[in-house]
Amino acid sequence: MLHEGKVAVVTGAGSGIGRSSATRFAAEGAAVVVADVRGEKAQKVAALIVDAGGHAVASETDVGDAVQVEAMLTLAVREFGGLDVVFNNAGVSRPGTAVELTTVEWDEMWRVNVSSLFHAAKVGVPLMVERGGGAIVATASVSASFADGAGVGYAATKAAVIGLVKALAVDHARAGVRVNAVSPGVTSTPPMMAALGGGSGPLYERAVDSQPVGRFGEPNEIAAVAVWLASDEASYLTGQDIVVDGGLTSESQFSRLRRMGEG
Repeated sequence: MLHEGKVAVVTGAGSGIGRSSATRFAAEGAAVVVADVRGEKAQKVAALIVDAGGHAVASETDVGDAVQVEAMLTLAVREFGGLDVVFNNAGVSRPGTAVELTTVEWDEMWRVNVSSLFHAAKVGVPLMVERGGGAIVATASVSASFADGAGVGYAATKAAVIGLVKALAVDHARAGVRVNAVSPGVTSTPPMMAALGGGSGPLYERAVDSQPVGRFGEPNEIAAVAVWLASDEASYLTGQDIVVDGGLTSESQFSRLRRMGEG
């Protein structure tokens, strides 16, 4: 029980990595605020946790809105008595080059992917300090270092997440608040599968073949890392970006082409 007696907030918890993380935090003993901009999704995940014997409450939250983030974290204190963990997982991606992407889409990605972490730290750090310390984990991406074509906004915001994680870690280390990032590779979430042809077809098969381990990651595998990073077992680890990609970013392009029979 890595989080027995703790209170955790998970954003983007209505599906995918967030859903798996919320249920895993609960299984490890935490009371969980299940936050998502889609309120009905958050309610379903919270109910799932409660039905399994855990403690959870749903929060319909737009994480890019500072007022709503404050309300979300205040809900944790009101319902469960404090705040120990924030998993800042919610994010959006809008495809396009700098020429193609609209300014509205660009601003939305910065608001949801980056400002959300700032808002969570601004309100959450003092609440954690009241409890003697805590942990913030943010979802970044391998795209921060290895950009995909027509993904300028996603790459830029995820790189900013990693930079912000490092800055927050340095600022609040002496107060007992650790801040780390987890960078997933290709993960079997609904948006990713939709982008790869719905889980079948040549594009999907080619994407699977490109993975050194021969498969995509599962949301629960990312959740396991996030939950561990937020636990006391990682007490000496802060300011780090943990890449969980099945070896994708460790393999050279030459090796990948040779393995796939293209050179």
